[in-house]
Amino acid sequence: MVIPAAVRDRVGLTAGAEIQITIEDAAIRLERVAPGPRLVKVGRRLVARPTALPDARPVVDVGARIEDERNRWP
Repeated sequence: MVIPAAVRDRVGLTAGAEIQITIEDAAIRLERVAPGPRLVKVGRRLVARPTALPDARPVVDVGARIEDERNRWP
């Protein structure tokens, strides 16, 4: 299956990334499988820390994503 580069970039799929395939009625859903965070106690608070190695985490430009969503609607 070929996923267009623009779509791969938008969702942070890289070579070797795990995906989960779900079939819903007449649709196929692909989701990137990412390890969940672990909770670490810092002082009196619980903080979520990533479990994935830094090289395995996708680089996400949050500002660009927000701008894309704003421009998506007229």
